[in-house]
Formats: sequence, structure tokens, C-alpha cells
Amino acid sequence: MYKPEHLENSVLNRREFLKQTSILGAAAAASAIFPWSAFAADRFPVVETIYGKIRGMDVAGIKTFRGIHYGANTAGVNRFMPPIKPKKWTDIVDAFAYGPASPQTPGNPADGYTQAVNWDTHVKSGVSEDCLVLNVWSPALNDGGNRPVFFYIHGGGFTNGSGGALFDGDPLSRLGNAVVVTVNHRIGPMGYMDLSQIGGSKFASSGLVGQLDLVAALEWVRDNITNFGGNPGNVMLFGQSGGGAKISTLMAMPLAKGLFHKAAVQSGSTITLAPRERNAEQAAKLFDELKISKSKIKDIQNVSWTSILEAQANSGFSPFVDGNIIPNHPFDPGAPEVSADVPLIIGYTREDAGLRTLSASELTEEGLKKWAQETYQDKGSNILNLYKKVYPNASPFLIQSRIRTDSTTRKRATTMAERKAAQNRGAAYLFELDWASPSFEGRFGATHGTDLGLVFGNPRDPIAGNTPEARKMANIVGSAFVAFAKTGSPNCDKIPDWKPYSAENRSTMIFDLECRAVNDPTKELRLLWETM
Repeated sequence: MYKPEHLENSVLNRREFLKQTSILGAAAAASAIFPWSAFAADRFPVVETIYGKIRGMDVAGIKTFRGIHYGANTAGVNRFMPPIKPKKWTDIVDAFAYGPASPQTPGNPADGYTQAVNWDTHVKSGVSEDCLVLNVWSPALNDGGNRPVFFYIHGGGFTNGSGGALFDGDPLSRLGNAVVVTVNHRIGPMGYMDLSQIGGSKFASSGLVGQLDLVAALEWVRDNITNFGGNPGNVMLFGQSGGGAKISTLMAMPLAKGLFHKAAVQSGSTITLAPRERNAEQAAKLFDELKISKSKIKDIQNVSWTSILEAQANSGFSPFVDGNIIPNHPFDPGAPEVSADVPLIIGYTREDAGLRTLSASELTEEGLKKWAQETYQDKGSNILNLYKKVYPNASPFLIQSRIRTDSTTRKRATTMAERKAAQNRGAAYLFELDWASPSFEGRFGATHGTDLGLVFGNPRDPIAGNTPEARKMANIVGSAFVAFAKTGSPNCDKIPDWKPYSAENRSTMIFDLECRAVNDPTKELRLLWETM
């Protein structure tokens, strides 16, 4: 049937109107049920860096960019050399996936502690010498937000780990309206093997390129983070275990001066570095094992990295004082002058050293006595009696863990706090985490790494357990770190007043479900280890 044109258009318009209304209604309903399905102005935001444009993902409001290159491939002639800036690109590069980890061997997924901290996750994004990559999370781009920048350096000593999938910056970015950066860098022999005695001046910095990678990544932040909504003048380093050791070292490096403005060292306080001679000796053994002549030093750049890691002499490599890149030990004889104005959080967990025996059988009273006598000989009984007096209800395993922790990790953390406070410049804040990990039914207390997810504001990692208590702790600890990043003081409404550390007050924040600030906690135990 013939219809006048204006009526036909009217019908079509009505149909189109109903169709659009239906679509919009469905979208609104979907967004109410599934918030992530709501229409967004830009689900795949593009941001400009000094090297070219990159495309990320909007994840429910957090702009997420993974696998951004801050340095060129370190393979071949670039192996053992200082990092080189990446080449510029013209096309938009997708930054959707984590980049590869530095060459390393994977963690054992059957090990109890590996299960508790997902330590085998690091290699799941691949392993390659093209590993100079970082990841960024931000609530907004190009908005002049001037947000604090959290720069996370991973642990694993100087031989394992990555800043990849295990360390999600999303929760911390949301919690603090902050920009979060995690980074991969060279580790193990690729990052810390000193070849200067074999290869001369060309390889002068070979044993410290892992630290130089971190400087290069911080330079990338300085040059690019404004477009990610961050403030390059307010960068906070934080890292646990080996990450804390790397931060301790960066604090003594002139090349890093001005690239960070606050720092936190968790269970990784490093006072002195290992002797350079030991590193060089290990390098010579590696050359012998690989049958590479010292007169043909360049051959070490051609052998496969898998062969290097398979060699028996591939371990024991770590930073050292070279008098140039690292002029002095990090905190010996005092705190480094080059970072004197940088405020610092220093901390450890109550049963930090318990990680050594998480997978061992339950320790008995008799086993504890035997261990104390073998370890401390004629002083073993007195040490054990003092700890049982202070902790009358603790299990043998917890007693052993606290002795080990106090004699090593706590002692170094206290020394670092004392020496930092003595400068009377950037404040030092000391904490002890007492909240026990729910892993292994809570039997192992606040073991090594229990604080890590909490600082990220993320209670979902296995060692935290994703319980209501874990969520409360993540809110407490994460909020204190956010306050510190913004103001230089960790004080916030989630904790009691936390005073800077001094030799007079020895103020220490005890992080637990009920936090408390204590002056010189378990003083008798601190004094015990000062005499040994």
C-alpha cells in the first residue's frame, strides 16, 4: 500500500526511536547489573610519551598500561652494558600485556611459601632479555591531577621476581587517587655480575646495570608521568625484601638523586653491600665453567642466557661499592647524605625470618632447644629463656622465628632508623607488622611478605587471605602509605599518632587489627642483639 513520504518517514523515525530507546535501556540495565559494561567515553585511552603514543585499557575507571618499554633490548652487544633508551615509534603501540621478566629460573609451585605468595607467577608473562618494561595505573590522564606516584621495586633478592602480574597496582591507585608504577629490571648475573676485572673499562659498570635500569625507569617516570596524571616531583619508592635492598642502595646513588622524594623499605633494610671481590671471584668461576677465555670477553655476550643460568656459578651476584656509581655503603657508617632530605618508612614483620622453614615439620620444644644451642652455643639457653619470658604463650616455631627476625631483619631495620634519624633531615618512621597471615591456618604468624599486599591496598593475595580482617588491614596499612606519599607523614584517621623515630623515643607503629604506637617495644630483646 502506498504511503505518503512524510508518513513513511514518520514510521521509520518511530521505529528508529524505539530501537535506540531499547538499546539505551538495555545498556542502562546492563550497567546497573554489570558496571564494567557501561558505555565509557574512552575504553582504550591513548597517551603520549616522549617515545610515541601508547594505548591502554580503562578498567572500571583506572587507566591501565602494561609492558611499556623504558629501555631497549639488553641482549647481544647490550648485555652487561648500561641501559639504552628505546627507539621512538610512530604508530600507536598497545600496552595491554605485562612484559617479560628478566632471565631467571621459576619458583617451585609445590613449595609451601611459593604457594603462599604466588612466587611462581613471575615467569608466566615470559622470560627474556628484552625485559626493561614498566606498568602504570592511574585514575585519569592529562588532567593536571598532580597525583603522588608510587614506584614499586620487586623483591626476590637480586636473582628472582618481576613487577608483573603478581603486583596489581589497581587497588592502590583507587585507594589513594594515585599513580602506581611497577617495573622489571635486570637481575642475577645479567644485572649484577662484575666483569670489570676481566673486561676492563668497557665492562666497568656491568655489575651494577640492574641498579642503572632502575635509574632509567625513574627517568622515564620523570619525563612521562605528567601525562598519566602524576606528579614527577612527588615520587615514592617502595619495595619489600630484595626490593627494599635495592631501594636502600638507590638511596646511596648520586645518579638517583632528585628522581624520588619519599621511600619505604619493607623487610629489606641494607646497611652494607657484599664485597666486590666475592662478585668478581664468582664471575671468574662462571667463565671457567662456560669455557670462555678471559681474553675473549665479548663471547659472554653471545652465549645464550639459558646457558648462563644453568651454570653452577650463576649465583651470588649483588650490588657492591664501586666508588663511582655507588660511592659508599648504603647506611654505613651513617645514612647517605645524597638522600638525606628524603623521608623514609622502615619496617619488618614480627615473624619475618620464619619463611625459611614454612614447609618444615612442626618444631617441638626439644627441637627448639637443640637449635638454640647449635646456633648460639653457650648463649643459647639464656636467649631462649628471655624469649619465653617475653612471649610465654608462643609456639616453638614462633619463638624461633622471632629470634631469627630480631637478630637479623629487625636489627638492620633499627640500625637504619637510628642512622636516618640522626641526620635530622628527612624523617624516619619505623613499623612492625604483628597481624598474622591466615596462610597455613595462621601457624606461621606475620611471616615474610605478609605486609606486601597490604601496602598495595590489596587483600586478595594468598598470604593475606582475602578475609574481612585482611580487608581491614589493607585499608589501614594502605591508607598510612598513601598519607605518607602525599604529605611525607603516614598519619591518617586509620592509625594512632605515629611519631618520627628518634634515639630518644624509638617510636614504632605496631600494625595489627588494633594498631598501637609504642616507644621501644620489647626493649630487652633489642638490647640483647645490640650486644651480640
